[in-house]
Amino acid sequence: MTALNDGWFTEVFQDQGTAFSLQVKKKLHEEQTPFQKLEIYETETFGNLMVLDGCVMLTTRDNFLYHEMMTHPALFTHRDPKKVVIVGGGDCGTLKEVLKHPGVEEAWQVEIDERVTRMSEKYFPELCEANSDPRANFFFGDGIQWMRDIEPNSVDLIIIDSTDPVGPAEGLFALDFYRDAMLALREGGIIVQQSESPLLHTDSIIKGIHEDMRKAGFEHVQTMPFPQPVYPTGWWSCTMASKENPIKYFREEDANNRPFVTRYYNSGVHHGALAMPQFMVDALEDEVRPEEG
Repeated sequence: MTALNDGWFTEVFQDQGTAFSLQVKKKLHEEQTPFQKLEIYETETFGNLMVLDGCVMLTTRDNFLYHEMMTHPALFTHRDPKKVVIVGGGDCGTLKEVLKHPGVEEAWQVEIDERVTRMSEKYFPELCEANSDPRANFFFGDGIQWMRDIEPNSVDLIIIDSTDPVGPAEGLFALDFYRDAMLALREGGIIVQQSESPLLHTDSIIKGIHEDMRKAGFEHVQTMPFPQPVYPTGWWSCTMASKENPIKYFREEDANNRPFVTRYYNSGVHHGALAMPQFMVDALEDEVRPEEG
């Protein structure tokens, strides 16, 4: 549920009894794509704002938190990532962060709604700086079918940069999708899934992600919380899983010597994000194995 009153855009989370508002200067764009309603606003203090079906997707000011945490922990955990697939991620911010890694040879962005990417190129050009990189590849279509059809053992890292698990994105949170991803990954492969708010969704969503990833054959599963001011509760997470290798360990020296600029991610943040709060440990205790803490 959303409202635009007295110059404020408000997203109301009715079932949680809370809301989030941003003061806006003007609406920049509105359209009904074949898949969803897309709106873009200019805000007073958070830069541009993208809204899909009434839900805040990103702002200029704080998107780096999400995009850096969806990419760099997994890329520095994998021993040598060469091919990366992003399912969703139409704003191209995740693709931009992936292609900061010089070792990545090929990256695919598989996004169902091309209009999200085209409007990001117009209103969030800083997120689309890597779109012309020769390593960047784009497929606009169904990510679930794309993953089902991909050649087995051909991908090192899969990033599920999706919207909430409703509507077109619901199938990206399903056991069958994780099984297809498992088949697509090479030895040592990693999957990372945006996994909603630890405060609101540990029992309803995150626990199910852990269970389904394990059923699909992922041996090691870890949720990493991080701040995200414009999302419900201001606290978000991603869940990372590996086929064979523990994900408590990462290439810390490489992270410390990364040849690119980050605004949030560093090795200390990486270590901190591996420490889940006690209520999450308690909720996930049946899924947490001894070697993972």
